[in-house]
Amino acid sequence: MSDAQAPVFQILTVYLKEASVEQPNSPAIRLEQQEAPAIDIQLGVEAQQAGEGLFEVSVGATVTAKVGDRTLFLVECKQAGLFEIRGFDDAQVGGLVGAMCPQIVFPYLRSNVSDLTTRAGFPPVTLAEINFQAMYEQQQAAQQGSPIITNA
Repeated sequence: MSDAQAPVFQILTVYLKEASVEQPNSPAIRLEQQEAPAIDIQLGVEAQQAGEGLFEVSVGATVTAKVGDRTLFLVECKQAGLFEIRGFDDAQVGGLVGAMCPQIVFPYLRSNVSDLTTRAGFPPVTLAEINFQAMYEQQQAAQQGSPIITNA
């Protein structure tokens, strides 16, 4: 028997960490004849070590819809996952946490953003697919090897 453990990559849980919907100019803005709103979508990925071999990875979206200079709605949503990652070297852990984990969490975020905008009384906002591997590689190149993981 070898003392080396087999690598472990496991999803422990995926959960909605934060969600909010604001309609600061309702109902007045809903009563006016208006043009289609301008939609701005901002995405972000965060990762932190939650324990020995445990990592929390979250993907967040802020969706702002404006008509002129007035906000129609603002949706903020952060979807997270808790992952067990053991038996990999630091570079492999970085790739799993920076690319694979966000790719797993993202479909849940997409669904929640669409659901929140629909429940707020607007057409659903559907987030486009994201290549988290390419995004991670660009980030690594920009940071020249700095880790994205922070200690909790």
